[in-house]
Formats: sequence, C-alpha cells, structure tokens
Amino acid sequence: MTLRTQIFQVSTLYGAATVAAALDAGMFGPGQDSHRVLLVSNNAEVPETALRLEEMRGYGSIAARFDSVVDWNEAISPHHPSGWGPVAEETVLWQRAFRLAWGIDPASRVDLAVESIQVNPARALAAIFSESALHVYADGLMSYGPTRNRIPATLACRVQRVLHLDLVPGLRPLLLTEAGVAPELVPDEAFRAVLAEIARAADGDRGLAGAEEAAPTAVLLGQYLAALNILTAEEEEDLHARMLRGAARAGHTSVLFKPHPTAPARYSRALEDAAAEAGVRLTTLDSPLLAETLYERCAPTLVVGCFSTAMFTAAVYYGIPVARVGTRLVLDRITPYENSNRVPLTIVDHLVPDLDQAGAEPVPALPGAAPDTLAPLVRTVGYCMQSGLHPALRAEAETWLRARLDATTQHYFKRRRLQRLLLPGAGPRGAAVRLRRTVRRTRSSLGF
Repeated sequence: MTLRTQIFQVSTLYGAATVAAALDAGMFGPGQDSHRVLLVSNNAEVPETALRLEEMRGYGSIAARFDSVVDWNEAISPHHPSGWGPVAEETVLWQRAFRLAWGIDPASRVDLAVESIQVNPARALAAIFSESALHVYADGLMSYGPTRNRIPATLACRVQRVLHLDLVPGLRPLLLTEAGVAPELVPDEAFRAVLAEIARAADGDRGLAGAEEAAPTAVLLGQYLAALNILTAEEEEDLHARMLRGAARAGHTSVLFKPHPTAPARYSRALEDAAAEAGVRLTTLDSPLLAETLYERCAPTLVVGCFSTAMFTAAVYYGIPVARVGTRLVLDRITPYENSNRVPLTIVDHLVPDLDQAGAEPVPALPGAAPDTLAPLVRTVGYCMQSGLHPALRAEAETWLRARLDATTQHYFKRRRLQRLLLPGAGPRGAAVRLRRTVRRTRSSLGF
C-alpha cells in the first residue's frame, strides 16, 4: 500500500519544468515513498485543435519523473477543463472514480500541486480531493500580482505554500498573501538544469537546426493578444514589426521570430515584409519548443517581447539583455482593471527598456534585482486591482499616489478606478467625493 500520492496538475511545459525543478530540489520530499501522478490539462479554447503538451520537445524527460501520466481532458470528457467542476453532492463519487481509474490506493493520502487555484481545473481537483493539502506553483510573472478573486476560507486554509521562480529577485509575490500563504522559491540552479535538459531533448528538430544555422543574435517573442481581444490583428502585426525594426536599429542583422503557438500564418508573412525593408535576415521558428530552448541552443544577445515571462527567464537564467515593445498600448487596452496580466505588464514596463522609444537609441539591458521603486508600485497597482483582498495596503497606496503619480506613472492606473476607490489622483470629482465623505463622517461623529 502506498501511503501518499502526489498529483501534479500542469497545462504548459514551462509550468511542468517548474514542477520538475521543485521535485529535483527535494521540495516535495523523497520520491520513493510517494506515488507521483502527472495530470496534464489542455485549457485552450478549442483543445482539439491546439498543440498538445506531449507534443512539445522535452516533455518526455519531464514526464519520466512521474509514476504515471493522466490526461485530464479525457478524464472529464466531453466537458472543457476551464468550465467543468463537480456538483458538491458528487465529489465523493468523483474521487472514488478517479482513484480507481488512476490506480490510487483507497487508503492513500493525496496531496495536490496545482496552478491557478482561483479557477478550474485546480478548483475542481481541490473540491474532489477535499481532504488534500494544496501546493500552488506559480507559472511566471503573474505570481507577483494579487489573487484573481477571493478564495473561500475553507479552501485557502488548505494551501501550504506558493512555489515560484525568482524571476524578479527581491520582489515578493502578492499571490495568496491575503490568506497568509507564504511564498517559497524554486532554486535557480534546479530550474536552469531542467531547462538545459529540455534543450538537449530538442536534438533532431529540423526547425531548430535551421535556426542554429542562421545564427540569430536577436529573438523576438510573438504575442497573440488579438485572440484575447486586447489588440486587433493588424495592431499585433505592427507590434511584431516594431520589435524587428527596433532590433535592426540596435544593430542586429539576423533575427529569429518565435510566434505564439496559436498565431495565424499571416503574422509571419507581415514580418517578412518588414524584415526585407529593414535589410534583416529573418528566421521564423514554429516548432513546438520553449523559447528557453532557443536561448540555450542559439545563444542570442537580445530578446524582445511585450510582457512575456520568457523575457525575464532570458535575463535571469541566461544573462541575455532584454527590451520591450508595446507595453503602454496594452496597459491602456486590457480590461477589466483587475486583469491578471496587469502586474506582469507593470513590471516589464517599469524595468525593461523600450526598444522603439521615439528619439532615443535602443539600449537593451539586464533588469537585475528589483529596484526600491518596484515593490511599492506593484503593491499600489495590486491594491487598486483587488482592494477588497488587501485593505491593509490602502495607506501605502495613498502615500505612493500622492508622491509618485505624475505623467511618467499615470499609465499604470485608470482614473475611473482611482475615483471608485477614492484615491489620490482621481481628479476633481474624486477629491469632491472624498470631501463629502469626510464631512459626513465628521458630522456623524459630532452627532449632527
């Protein structure tokens, strides 16, 4: 009889690499006394047409760390992983069914390691295995932002820790801090070793071989913001072209474009036209590879993106200078204000040089450790995003806004949000509302 079963839910290879690094570093205890299950979930809008995790180069070596692999989409078919959750009265039945189907001893204790505890499939798993301890691992820069929505106390008390990568050294995640959950770092050396392992597994990929032969000195990270209705397709094409022109101005003549896996083919064609105009050799690589594999195998000297986590992986784990394009436009477009991408955008905008800033030479850089200005900004933005979860941050947010809100920082905030929260910077209307509220409180305290 196995005394303990550990289920690790993953939906991306980057997340799986984070879990693998945590396992290699001993953060989940010795493997010999546990049955480890890798639960793979494809959360794409149309999973049947999306790239499957097992098709990614390097997946096999990650999966080899586990005793068994389970496909969550198949387990709950025909339901979608993002939309399905069990009826409360049926959770016991679901647990029995999954224990039987996945070979888990009925008496075995189950621990869960999940991503995005706020939503399914993590919420569904937590409900089904209702007695299990929860470990949340953070897949990228969003860990530095607040929890997307309030977690019920009965669920929050089960979360043991938030495992995250040290992508911005010195910056402490806000995720789940409202529930008193402490963050815990996945060691840099363990994660770097896993990335190297994944890169070695890409031997034989024809697309990668062609990219290595082209010897690109700059990598452009494609976005797919049009699918999220943040930018139009034409604006996203222009965003990629601006990345290329910026790299060309910085002196790069061989450029590699890594499109988003679900980006349309016309994005590459539009970029080819821009490359021809700039006199740049362009290689487009749509192989199922992590961007980090390109850093390992091609050794570029510049990585350009909008707000991708892969930008910080390049800087922190490979020492590659990075530059940004388009963050201000996306900051202005994303809705609602509490959109989880807002903090990653804020971090990138604050730390990473703008590659197409008018009237200035592009100067890519290594962000390094978080400056003293970053944490107060992130906490202020985090309070504005989720004031109900972090009321203790209000005084700090008010102080920051009074001292620092100006033309250079206004783009991080929406005036309507500041007005709703009655914060400094809300303009005349906000000041008038605050004054009326103060008068009402004063009159009430005096008995009028």
